[in-house]
Amino acid sequence: MMECPVTGVRPLFNALLIAALGGLLSGCAATVVGAGATAGVAAAEERGIEGAIDDVKIRAEINHLWFQKDVEMYRKVTLNISEGRVMLTGMVPTEQARADAVRLSWQVGGVKEVLNEVKVVPAGESGWDQAGDLWIQNKLKARLLTDGEVKNINYIVDVTDSVVYLLGIAQNGAELDRVIAHARDVSGVKRVISHVRLKTDPRRNGG
Repeated sequence: MMECPVTGVRPLFNALLIAALGGLLSGCAATVVGAGATAGVAAAEERGIEGAIDDVKIRAEINHLWFQKDVEMYRKVTLNISEGRVMLTGMVPTEQARADAVRLSWQVGGVKEVLNEVKVVPAGESGWDQAGDLWIQNKLKARLLTDGEVKNINYIVDVTDSVVYLLGIAQNGAELDRVIAHARDVSGVKRVISHVRLKTDPRRNGG
């Protein structure tokens, strides 16, 4: 990878990657994808600890490229990853910014799919209720956590403009149906978009 001409950006990238990987391997808290914040939790996920580490590497690389291109892209586009499947959400002011976020994501090794859910909203027109989205996200996560028939650590929940986006791995169709039902039942949710794959999906192994 090319060195970044902006002073301090490359060291920031290295520090982010080391901290995230160190957290997974040591069991210390770290900012990683989904609920897998420790080595123990990562190992319990369907993607396993190696898959979690690969996703952390991808996250760090994409964030680095976004930061190099445009700090606003880094700030406004939300990045979630499961088994190399990259889901982008958030709001940007132009179609070009949306396209750049996708293009840069594909440049990173290990990316298998880019799910582009980024919305284009001209500056000053969004009216985005981020506090409301956070409330919906936390409410849904709490429901999944307390549902004994859902393996919640395998799900990533993201909310943008009251739309719930789901990513991850479901044990079976019945479990996924429960997760989607929980999402639809949360007050204020406009729509639920699922990019979750079943545990038995042959595409998980390159099929």
